[in-house]
Amino acid sequence: MFKEDNERIRRRILESAERFSDDQLNHKPAEGKWSAMQILDHLQLMENVIARNIAKELERGSSKKAVKKPIQLTVSRTIKVDAPSYTQPSADFIDLAEMKSRLETSRNQLNQIFDNASKETLKSKSLPHPVFGKVPLIQWFPFVGLHEKRHFKQLEDTLSKINGQTNQ
Repeated sequence: MFKEDNERIRRRILESAERFSDDQLNHKPAEGKWSAMQILDHLQLMENVIARNIAKELERGSSKKAVKKPIQLTVSRTIKVDAPSYTQPSADFIDLAEMKSRLETSRNQLNQIFDNASKETLKSKSLPHPVFGKVPLIQWFPFVGLHEKRHFKQLEDTLSKINGQTNQ
């Protein structure tokens, strides 16, 4: 089930981040690149937006039904997708404890929406995605985990660069 997969990738992300100081996590590895903390911020922003949009769509009277999409392609970093402006991370210094709290809040919100929604309704309504077009609501929940897997690779690259810079 998607919840276990989503929790597994989230745990791996946090375990990777916990090996670094707040200063290191907020350090950009290069100009124009996100810091590790900005990657985490993007993840919670995206999860919050998805949860809010699903909740709004569930309240709407009618919605277009969509066919299942190949959302597993989300993990591939060969397809470049610019983050929408509303999921652009903050440049502010954020400590890991605060970010963990934000990530926990966004996850709880997403899971609560899933737990309280009719599975038939989740299958019969949809939301647009910039790459996949209309995606059934039911697929947005596992999409969050796939999106995090994609960014886990980015996070590992970023942390590796930061670690290399601090060990020199």
